Amino acid sequence: MKQLVRLLIRVTVVALLCGVPCAAKNQGHPNIVLIYADDVGYGDFSCYGATALKTPNVDRLAKEGLRFASGYASSGSCTPSRYSMLTGEYAFRRKGTGVLPGDAALIIQPGRTTLPSLLKKAGYTTAVVGKWHLGLGEGGDKIDWNADIVPGPLDIGFDYAFIMAATGDRVPTVYVENRRVAGLDAANPIRVSYDQPFPGEPTGIADRSTLKMDWSHGHNNAVINGIGRIGFMTGGKSALWVDEDMADVFTRKAVSFMERRLDKPFFLYFATHDIHVPRVPHPRFSGRTTMGPRGDALVEFDWSVGEILNTLDRLKLANDTLVLLTSDNGPVIDDGYKDDAREKLGTHKPAGPLRGGKSSLFEAGTRVPFLVRWPARVKPGVSQALISQVDLPASLSALVGRNLGENDAPDSFNVLPALLGRSKRGRDYVVEHARGLAIRAGNWKYIEPTEGPKRSANTNTELGNDSNPQLYELSKDPGETQNLAGQHPEQVKALQTRLDKLRQDGRSRQ
Repeated sequence: MKQLVRLLIRVTVVALLCGVPCAAKNQGHPNIVLIYADDVGYGDFSCYGATALKTPNVDRLAKEGLRFASGYASSGSCTPSRYSMLTGEYAFRRKGTGVLPGDAALIIQPGRTTLPSLLKKAGYTTAVVGKWHLGLGEGGDKIDWNADIVPGPLDIGFDYAFIMAATGDRVPTVYVENRRVAGLDAANPIRVSYDQPFPGEPTGIADRSTLKMDWSHGHNNAVINGIGRIGFMTGGKSALWVDEDMADVFTRKAVSFMERRLDKPFFLYFATHDIHVPRVPHPRFSGRTTMGPRGDALVEFDWSVGEILNTLDRLKLANDTLVLLTSDNGPVIDDGYKDDAREKLGTHKPAGPLRGGKSSLFEAGTRVPFLVRWPARVKPGVSQALISQVDLPASLSALVGRNLGENDAPDSFNVLPALLGRSKRGRDYVVEHARGLAIRAGNWKYIEPTEGPKRSANTNTELGNDSNPQLYELSKDPGETQNLAGQHPEQVKALQTRLDKLRQDGRSRQ
């Protein structure tokens, strides 16, 4: 009898320490859904202050979970952000992690520790659905789009993949399911080139008058579905995607994965394409806002979020599922197509009170929406904790009881208490990356001297480049309008020293 009492006490203590019921499914390991938006800015959702449109499903996630005021992507553009989030390593440490063409080689080395491989070792079934943009195969002419494409997502920890190779504005404009192009007819093979057009195929220059969406800069190579792209391709007619159906296709695949009702927890990395260009929402979303395709694509993204949440409710999985929603970088308005995004912007402020946007060292380049919901563990509210997407490998490993190896995720910190709302403190500092580096420590934001244009010639985004050091006090000046570097040289020196050490050490996790 005494042994039974001792056993019950031990079980109760463990349950209290874990913060979950003793009989919780999957031994306390929740399902994990990571919803990754594309080019969505800090002010694009109504729960972050937008008034020109409504995002009720994203707002529901915010109402039922934690909304972070200082959540960051690690870079101001897509490929490096995705790389660092999955590997726990800052992309600036590795050559070849800039924005990739559609025929780039896989930039995450097979066998290295990644977020999905860590969760897979903890017993999870893992899937990626949506935008990939981390390269496939060995790149260039070495990729045979008509055969098995190796290596790819399945070689870095995912059990299932349904992806686009890069972005909607880059060829090849086909889906890849696991290792094969989906729906490909072997009698009409695909060829891809980022150098030369294929004879007889339309281009955005020669056939500009036929386009259903004109281009403003670039995006004038191959024409697929009446839209000019970056790069050239021929063949694969049966496998070509229809841009208007893309959100439906990706959402359906994500829902289907969750519906398998596996006997073990799952990790779903749902990387939507909305609101990246070309913005071609399904006709049922056209005209839903006054902002043209960009606003309508935001509403379409919100619908996808709703389908994910509704599926978790229908399958009675919501209570046992950790949902995270964030974006790969800040907003961009005119990003290569004449879609009236700038002309119809109106009073909407995609970056909210922040300065800059995509590819910028200013705050709007990397400070993005960041929401966390887990009804069983996370109390609703707003958090001021500093958190970065690079910390997901370490934090989610801690959640599922996995230890990182010495060389794993070298820049990823365990901020799980902040993610779950148990601590008001997250990181001590956040590194921001674009052409150069910036760092935020507390309310001080420092941008090291960086050569380059002040604005992007194509998008008109303020890039934050300056040959002089920049220092801002974000609590008083969130729009980074008053450079205080001359008034606080001690802060400039301290933060530059921290950046120098971070570079020199080659890692930041000790």
